Amino acid sequence: MAKPWAVPGVDLHLEPAGPQPRKGLTDALREAVRTGRLAPGTRLPSSRALAADLGIARNTVAGAYADLVAEGWLTARQGSGTRVAPGVPSTPSRQRESGRRGPAPRPHAGDRDRPAFDLRAGSPDLSAFPRAEWLRSARRVLNAVPYHALGYGDPRGRAELRTALAGYLARARGVRTDPDRVLVCSGFVHALRILGTVLRARGARTAAVESYGLPPSWSVLEGAGLRTAPLPFDALGTDPTASTEAAAVLLTPAHQFPMGVPLHRDRRAAVLDWARRTGGLVLEDDYDGEFRYDRQPVGALQGLDPDRVVYLGTASKSLAPGLRLAWMVLPPGLAEEAAAAKGATDTCGVLDQLTLADFLTSGAYDRHVRSARLRYRRRRDALVAALAARAPDVRVTGIAAGLHAVLRLPPGTERPVVQAAAWQGLALQGLSRFRHADAVAEPLDALVVGYGTPPQHGWTGALEALCRVLP
Repeated sequence: MAKPWAVPGVDLHLEPAGPQPRKGLTDALREAVRTGRLAPGTRLPSSRALAADLGIARNTVAGAYADLVAEGWLTARQGSGTRVAPGVPSTPSRQRESGRRGPAPRPHAGDRDRPAFDLRAGSPDLSAFPRAEWLRSARRVLNAVPYHALGYGDPRGRAELRTALAGYLARARGVRTDPDRVLVCSGFVHALRILGTVLRARGARTAAVESYGLPPSWSVLEGAGLRTAPLPFDALGTDPTASTEAAAVLLTPAHQFPMGVPLHRDRRAAVLDWARRTGGLVLEDDYDGEFRYDRQPVGALQGLDPDRVVYLGTASKSLAPGLRLAWMVLPPGLAEEAAAAKGATDTCGVLDQLTLADFLTSGAYDRHVRSARLRYRRRRDALVAALAARAPDVRVTGIAAGLHAVLRLPPGTERPVVQAAAWQGLALQGLSRFRHADAVAEPLDALVVGYGTPPQHGWTGALEALCRVLP
């Protein structure tokens, strides 16, 4: 029978078992984390201290720690030691079986049912948020902001942020605008809700959308009283020429979500011709315009016709969704209507707006994007290499840009793969969930893998988990 050992510094009882010390210790530590006896954030003993207590080699402990860091169960940082990773799942019923006394700690609401590994698309690596640079900007803002700036503000948003955005978007994305036509919003959905309200007030009945896209976006437009009509999709991207009755068309032209292809230049010209001919509006969702790897950046469609295109951008992919900051660049004839639809006062946090303005003008935003671009490219390359070695029948597409890839699967395998992943604590999304109910295109079996989502310490484990469930 294995000898139990007490780990110094934490209330934990370990029973490493089996003939291989490293595997036995790894299994015991993983079980302690899984059952909640080691809570997220708990600092573990040094490899030297634990090795001395267990009477095993220090390299054995260091190897077990390294295995669990790679799998995402632990984190290891210089000066902070080895700790249980935040957000790892636990099983309360197994906590009771282990004999732990007293009530289990109450998890944060956002931590409930969190998977061990998350490869869902739509989020950047939140662990890489530039805290130090953001804090420096926030301090400068707090030291300089006049007291009257903290009152109810211009519904368009702070002039400092609108000015900074106009300059950045012109330089980095080819957008043509001035601060008076920029409207700051509380996220992309808020911006789309405002546009839906304006379009409906103008008498619009239908908005054309892409066959594959984000269902919440379609719901927002439908909630405003508009019917959403899906457009055909093929190798050249979305075909906007089919939008006959629509008053507006919602597109992701620089990097189609989720298929990952840019809108072909002929289609870009066609949608602008449609807008000029019919008086319609193009709603351009430029959700991840900063992240390009193997091709030149695709400039904003708005730069080709500022009078017919509404440009929508957000900090959700470049920084964090929790900032709740997005923006619209509006045609001259639409700016006042959109501001009125937003409301009489600014609904976005003044201090966050001013901090982002400083973050942009100081150059910190550019530095962060360059660093993030390199990090995500390395992840993408690791994903492609791992699939080539372990799942050669899976074809990877949409990888020249962005934070996600599309993995084409054999027919009939999408649902079983997603279910198998869920059983192993891996959150995955099938392509079918992004398909409009009225789309006429033939359904495809595929996965939409968000390789930007996992924290850095969990990336290797998430990739390993993905390879295990692929056919």
